[in-house]
Amino acid sequence: MTWRFDTRVVHFRPKGLERETPKAPPIYQTSAFVFSNLEELEAYFTGERPYLYTRYRNPNADDFARGVTALEGGEDGAAAASGMAAILAATLAAVKPGERILCPEEVYGGTYLLFTRELARLGIGVDFAPAQDVDAFARAFTPATRLVFLETISNPLLRVPPLPELAALARKRGAVVVVDNTFATPYLARPLEWGAHLVVHSATKFLAGHGDVTAGVVVGEGRFVKRAREIIAAYGCHLSPFEAWLAARGLKTLSVRMERHCQNAARVARWLSEHPAVARVFYPGLSHDEDRVHTLLGGRGGALVTFRLREGANVRDFFRGLAWIKLVPTLAGVETTVAHPASTSHRAIPPAKRRALGVTEGVVRVSVGLEDPADICEELARGLAAAEGNGERTMPSD
Repeated sequence: MTWRFDTRVVHFRPKGLERETPKAPPIYQTSAFVFSNLEELEAYFTGERPYLYTRYRNPNADDFARGVTALEGGEDGAAAASGMAAILAATLAAVKPGERILCPEEVYGGTYLLFTRELARLGIGVDFAPAQDVDAFARAFTPATRLVFLETISNPLLRVPPLPELAALARKRGAVVVVDNTFATPYLARPLEWGAHLVVHSATKFLAGHGDVTAGVVVGEGRFVKRAREIIAAYGCHLSPFEAWLAARGLKTLSVRMERHCQNAARVARWLSEHPAVARVFYPGLSHDEDRVHTLLGGRGGALVTFRLREGANVRDFFRGLAWIKLVPTLAGVETTVAHPASTSHRAIPPAKRRALGVTEGVVRVSVGLEDPADICEELARGLAAAEGNGERTMPSD
């Protein structure tokens, strides 16, 4: 076939490429897929061909979702454009107007806003209860409760609720259980093994792991994932091929990253607990939930450390005093970062309720990276010294 130059430019394909199998998956950076005839097109609608239009499905998004599904032990998975898109899809897959959601009082602010404002407009109600108290949580059920939404590790005070007991309670009451496993990742916990129907992740965080992706994923029972996938397509919440490719690449190093994250975080938490400028440290297994951390998280506390400055210390000066640890409104990534939950992640929660939950102005969340822990502590010491208005207190040598 002899093509003119402009045609050859558009349709150029290196000779022999169709016979090669690349070591890394290719990026299917395409909005749609080509069909030779109407019979092939019809084969998509009968389920014989998987791809039609990237808003519906894309090989890269499926590759990433399959990876997370395998790690979580689910039946199926669907990728989404963000963690919030994954939560939306999982929720709408199980709840319809007139039904209610039950979730912990201490829930991520973005989830709180979705449930209390956006889903309320759709006629879906929400109730809150203390997830640490199974009896209190049970009393919050109503005849209309259809979904129980939980977090493996709470944000930002890092509490580990009795998830197997709560999941069993929800199933007994006929409710669907959705667990946000973002903070723990399947490296530490697999909520499907405890009775969850669905697990959601903000893959933006530890799954992708490098701070260059915005992504989410829903995995679990096939009947719910199928519906979640339909919602993702209908609402336009699909994950782009390139970001899916990056997320799948990041997923390959999850184990080695999480192991180092956890080692560093435990050391940082112990050091902070001895610092006079710190009133309290929140870290699973160190400050609370020791038995649950051993049982549910394999004895590891995760990659995040939260602390509250002592009274009189200036939180604004703490952030100003840092030299290389950055203040960011998110978490995870190979580098250590800090966040102010009252101003960012939990800003949507009314101030009085926020304070009652313990998310006060002096609370700082540290996402502990992969650097040398001594350097991390020395940098935090600079911030704490600035908060106290005095000189540095650095980490002692081993």
